[in-house]
Amino acid sequence: MSGRAFSALEVGIFAPAPQPVSELSAGSIGYVVTGIKEAGFARVGDTIRQKGSKTSILPGYAEPHPVVWASLYPESQDNFTALRQALMRLRLSDSALSFEEESSGILGRGFRCGLLGMLHLEIVTERLRREFNLRLIVTMPTVHYEVELKNGKRITIYSPALFPEHGDVQKVYEPYVEAEIILPAEYLGALTTLLYEHETKAASTDTFSEGRMIIKAIMPLRELMRNFFDKVKSISQGYASVAWEMRDLREAQVTKLDILIADESIPAFARIVSEHRAQGEAVSAVEKLYKILPRQLFAAKIQGKALGRILSSRTLPPLRKDVTGYLYGGDRTRKMKLWAKQKRGKEKLKERGKVNIPEEVFYKMIKSE
Repeated sequence: MSGRAFSALEVGIFAPAPQPVSELSAGSIGYVVTGIKEAGFARVGDTIRQKGSKTSILPGYAEPHPVVWASLYPESQDNFTALRQALMRLRLSDSALSFEEESSGILGRGFRCGLLGMLHLEIVTERLRREFNLRLIVTMPTVHYEVELKNGKRITIYSPALFPEHGDVQKVYEPYVEAEIILPAEYLGALTTLLYEHETKAASTDTFSEGRMIIKAIMPLRELMRNFFDKVKSISQGYASVAWEMRDLREAQVTKLDILIADESIPAFARIVSEHRAQGEAVSAVEKLYKILPRQLFAAKIQGKALGRILSSRTLPPLRKDVTGYLYGGDRTRKMKLWAKQKRGKEKLKERGKVNIPEEVFYKMIKSE
């Protein structure tokens, strides 16, 4: 409860259009017009009572806590103020959305947003694009980690780009969830394989009538975000359902995977991965980026770095331009001079040039295959 006072300019009900009435009493469903312009003044679950009233606050409501974080940056820094205003307007109808300003040396100024899950992230970004006509750069979603450094200091990390280097980390703790999966018994074998792939331990299994089963499992929240819902639906042909609740923090064997383009780390592509999957994740990310990144005027090296070393590398070939196309006949040395000049120009571009990454590349990288 905010503890703030205001005057009710109008009260009404929905019938289904807004219809003013003389009063709203306890238990009524309707609306209150306050004239307040401050975003976040009231939240879902607040109790409204007369000023000075001793009426107790209704129990059972809690402020939603984000479990997934992703950073949003405007494609053009000229739209930074527009993005802030759009997020403030979204919060009026979405109390679960939280955000705070942050800055990146490459992407500029943006906002780190707290969300309830991957679906919530997709809804927020899609509304920003459709309702406010904003072009955005979205970083890889992540959960929070408690990192114990070798110097004894313990820090909380919300962004993969801020995750310490592998050699500085002593221990890492990540949030776990308890998941309940209900599905027909014939899909249990495929589900067991999927649970193993997502580092999930089955706690109990019960059988219902009509051949249905419920499996209770403990898994890292990080693995739940790794397209777990989609895969469960896929193996069960849509018959399975998943519910989950937050649990405690547990020690994790994870590391930061950095993606470098032309020897420059791109924070939007950084992610936290399991150590035993670091090699495969690096190869997969580099190969995917190699396919979708537009070719530049110079050769651009794409690398995946984790565990203190380069695990995967591909070189994106430059755009080809036939600088000798207008020549015909004559001595071949003329063409060789033009080719040498072109080669020197590409070497200069490689040293000074910057890789242009379109907005759609960021979206394709966070989407599943």
